[in-house]
Amino acid sequence: MNPVTDSNPPAAPRRTTRADQRRQTESRILAAARELFADLGYDRTTIRAVAARAGVDAGLVMHYFHSKDELFAQAAKLADDDLPVAGSSPAEVADGLLASLARRLDAEPVASLAVLRSILTHAEAAEGFRAAGRQRVDQISVAIPASDAELRAGLISAIISGVVAERYLLRTSLLAQASPEEIIDLLRPCFQALVGPLSPTES
Repeated sequence: MNPVTDSNPPAAPRRTTRADQRRQTESRILAAARELFADLGYDRTTIRAVAARAGVDAGLVMHYFHSKDELFAQAAKLADDDLPVAGSSPAEVADGLLASLARRLDAEPVASLAVLRSILTHAEAAEGFRAAGRQRVDQISVAIPASDAELRAGLISAIISGVVAERYLLRTSLLAQASPEEIIDLLRPCFQALVGPLSPTES
C-alpha cells in the first residue's frame, strides 16, 4: 500500500531581496553603532570602528548614513516610554513608572547609554536628552494629581536617569550588581509617595 502524500508540496522559502539585505545591513550597523556609542561616547567612536564591528566596509556605513552625526542620531534615537496617563490611580502611576524602570534594569538600554555617554561632548546628544526628558516629565506630571506635579515628575525622572547611569556607566555602588527586583522593591515606597497618596481601597 502506497503511503498517502500531500498533493501540495511545501512552499519554497522566500528569496532574500536586495531591500531585505539592505535592511539587515542597516540594522547590523545600527546595533554596532549603539554598542560603541554606549561604550565610548560620540567623540571616541569612529566610523571605521562601527564598520569593523558590523562586519562591513566603512564606505558602506557612509553610503547608508552619510555622516557620523546622522549615524548617531539614528543609533541613539530613544524609544517612547510606555508611561501612565492622566486618569490613572496613584498606584497605577507608580506601578507603570517602576515597570518602565525595571525594563531598563533588566536589559541594557544601549540607545539611552549612547546619549548619556555623549551629552558632555556632543551638543545634539545633550539637546536630544533634554527634549526626551522634558517630554517624559510632561507625560508623568499630567498623571500626578498634585499641585506640585511638575516638581514631583522631575524628581521621578531624575531618579530614573540616575539609577540607569549608576548601574551601567558609573558603577560606583552595588546598583551595578543588584537584581532589578531588589531595586524596584526599594524604590516602590518612594515612587508611591511622589505620585500621591493611595486611595483607601488601594492601601
